[in-house]
Amino acid sequence: MRFIFIKRKWVIISAISLTLIICGLLFFRPNVVPVNVEPSTDEHEVYTFHMVTGEFSTTTESGKEIEAYRWDPGTIVVPMGKEITLTILGVNGKEHPFFIEGTNVKGTVKKGEETVVTMKFSKEGTYRLICTAHPDKEHNGPMIAYIVVD
Repeated sequence: MRFIFIKRKWVIISAISLTLIICGLLFFRPNVVPVNVEPSTDEHEVYTFHMVTGEFSTTTESGKEIEAYRWDPGTIVVPMGKEITLTILGVNGKEHPFFIEGTNVKGTVKKGEETVVTMKFSKEGTYRLICTAHPDKEHNGPMIAYIVVD
C-alpha cells in the first residue's frame, strides 16, 4: 500500500497560486455589458446617443503650439429606420457648426451648451458628422465623427 504525503507548504502555495489566478482572471477579463436583445414592441422608441466636443493641445519641441478638435465618441452605431437623438455637449472650442453628410441635418454646438438633433436614417451605411470650422489639418481638424447605420 502506498501513501501520498501532502506537505502543508504545498497546500499553502497551491492556495495562493489559485487565488492569484482567479484574481488575475477577474481583473483582466473584458468588460462585457449585457444587452437586452429582445425586440421592442414600442414603435416610437427613441435611441439617444450622447457626444461631446473635445480638444487635444500640446507644444512641440520647437515651441510651436498645436491643437486638434474631435467629437467623442468618434463612431456610433445606430439602428436603421428608428428615430435617434444626438445630444452633443460643447466642452471645448467656442462653437462647432456641423452637418451630417447625406442628410439635411445641420446645427451648431456652442461651448457650455447642449445641442439636440433628432433624425431617422432610412439607408444603411456610414455617414460623417463634420465640423465645418475644423474640416482639415490646417483648421485643427479634421473634426469628423462616423455614424454607422446598421
